[in-house]
Amino acid sequence: MNMPILASTDVVPLIAQSPLGLGMDALCEAFPLVPRRTLQRRMAALVQSQHLVLEGKGRGARYVAPVPKAEAAPHIAPLLAREPGTDYPTDTYVPTSPLGEAIKAYVRQPRHLRKPVGYQQAFLEAYVPNVTAYLPPELRAQLHTLGQSPAAQTPAGTFAKDILNRLLIDLSWASSRLEGNTYSRLDTERLIAQGQVAEGKDAVETQMILNHKEAIEYLVHDPERASLTPETVIALHAFLSNGLMADPMAEGRLRQRAVGIGGSVYLPLASPQGIQDIFGFVLEMAAEIADPFEQAFFLMVHLPYLQPFEDVNKRVSRLAANIPFIRHNLCPLSFIDVPQQAYVDGMLGVYELNQVELLRDVFVWAYGRSCQQYVAVQQNMGKPDVFRMRYRRELGAVVAAMVRAMEPATEEAALRRMPLEVAQADRAGFIALVLAELKALHPGKAVRLGLRPLEVEAWLRSSRIAAEP
Repeated sequence: MNMPILASTDVVPLIAQSPLGLGMDALCEAFPLVPRRTLQRRMAALVQSQHLVLEGKGRGARYVAPVPKAEAAPHIAPLLAREPGTDYPTDTYVPTSPLGEAIKAYVRQPRHLRKPVGYQQAFLEAYVPNVTAYLPPELRAQLHTLGQSPAAQTPAGTFAKDILNRLLIDLSWASSRLEGNTYSRLDTERLIAQGQVAEGKDAVETQMILNHKEAIEYLVHDPERASLTPETVIALHAFLSNGLMADPMAEGRLRQRAVGIGGSVYLPLASPQGIQDIFGFVLEMAAEIADPFEQAFFLMVHLPYLQPFEDVNKRVSRLAANIPFIRHNLCPLSFIDVPQQAYVDGMLGVYELNQVELLRDVFVWAYGRSCQQYVAVQQNMGKPDVFRMRYRRELGAVVAAMVRAMEPATEEAALRRMPLEVAQADRAGFIALVLAELKALHPGKAVRLGLRPLEVEAWLRSSRIAAEP
């Protein structure tokens, strides 16, 4: 009896069509006439010749198609070639890698053709901070170059504060749009800047945008809050879910019941204790990651995958992903113009396949697009006064004290108020800053200095009188 011949041209294309790869049982079903032992030897030869890659051990082992080295990591150069301000149709898709295309093809299949799966803790446990890398080194280097801001050497959170007005509008609008919100960017700007509710929009859409605004302000106004702790992420959920949960008790609280995900065959973890334990573990791992881009992407992957809250998980992950950028004064990730379908497909790839490549394609494109949006903002900001930023608290305290004491704007008076925190070499420059601040003082600046307008007016009258001959 002649044994059937199994050619690589039969096996390799079959495995390449499956983003998950195929195990030995599936291969035996695909080639029923080939004895299992013969099939095992043939697969070992294909692995040795690098036509295939063997992942895992034992019954969980699977054969997958190798990733071409040139395609292993997406490149940002096409993004940089586009002119800032170019309009991008919102119904398009982001550029995808071959693996991203394979994931897209899988998750676009009807649900009955996709295998139901539950939470796989091994997916998280396989990640080792600063050893595992969802973003390859060369890609991270490109992202660092792209994301540099003029405030790189200033205290954490400085750049986010400098562009806060723009960030509030962009991120609130774009993140809400990914959830199906129909507010336009102009409507969002009017709502945030003027409190003007757009006509024809329901209260849920308005509330969603205002919740984003408050959550972003929470992170940016106090950089100490921009930390990867359970308390911070739960606070983000409390802000983002305010008035939007069916059960108000679920706002700012880890999930206590099982949930499903519409349009997906993924079933998240149901155990409240398991959710609490893994939630803490996810944030501990994230905090250990040194690179801010890897840290941000890790959060975009594992927070929604766990589904720690009854709802609003993806919104929480998008704001949490900005924490590393705030802390490192990098360009924020606003998700501006990200196609909703591409983002959903990328998340489905994580949920159902534990594969991050399509979501990585979305992340890379989204970050490049966000940086383009802030090019003009950075150019208009000009070079920051690093010296002023270094001593901004001491400067405000000295000016306020001199005003309250009705002291004149002189070098001698400023020198008497010199804070101990100001280095000896910086004292002449600090006095010059104090005098410049006093020269430009008017009642409109009173609140910023912790003064009352009447105190400023009294000091200004006293200064004018003292200056008269």
